[in-house]
Amino acid sequence: WRARGRGVRVSEPPYAVDDMSRDAVSRLKALDIPNARSVGASRGGMIAQLVAVQHPASTRSLVSIMSTTARRDLPQAKPEAMAALMTPPASDSREDRIAAGMKAWEVIGSPGYRDPEDVLRAKVAAVVDRVPYDPAGVARQMLAIIAAQPRNEILKNVSVPARVIHGAEDPLLPLACGQDTAAAIPGADIVIVPGMGHGFEDGLVPLYLEHIGDFVMDVEKRARG
Repeated sequence: WRARGRGVRVSEPPYAVDDMSRDAVSRLKALDIPNARSVGASRGGMIAQLVAVQHPASTRSLVSIMSTTARRDLPQAKPEAMAALMTPPASDSREDRIAAGMKAWEVIGSPGYRDPEDVLRAKVAAVVDRVPYDPAGVARQMLAIIAAQPRNEILKNVSVPARVIHGAEDPLLPLACGQDTAAAIPGADIVIVPGMGHGFEDGLVPLYLEHIGDFVMDVEKRARG
């Protein structure tokens, strides 16, 4: 992010965020689902935005959570957040991977909704046990994000109801990123959550359910009306 923000040329990624959005729509087609509500967080929010723009027939509504338009002059991530995210574990052992994951979430997570240490450890351990250790894969994902073009102009073409949810304390994608996303999408509203960082702590689950659920019910009600 910082290099791109300074105008440094970024290599062409092996695959792009646009490819990920096409993958999402292809999955819908494979499952014979004509359209769906597009909801995504962080990188998933970027993908959800592109699905809504590029595949409007497949999209009933859009919720972009703790994400961004990738506009180059937006505030950058805090250095300690990027360091926590990008610093590799001391080794590829299970314990070192868990320790690195916990440290990352402690830095980028939500100061107002901290998970207890045992809960956080269980969550990180579940990810470590489910996902093979693949630093090259992480690098490809990061390069796809960094190389993504700003979406402000194309987001003007979103034609479905949209909501943005963003944490007031997000150290990775500061609040201005969410505000910029909402401003770029016609008719979008924004929910700013005090104490929320860049995480999915247990304490935030009822809040996500409320703000996504209320939004979807309102959209359905208006569609029926």
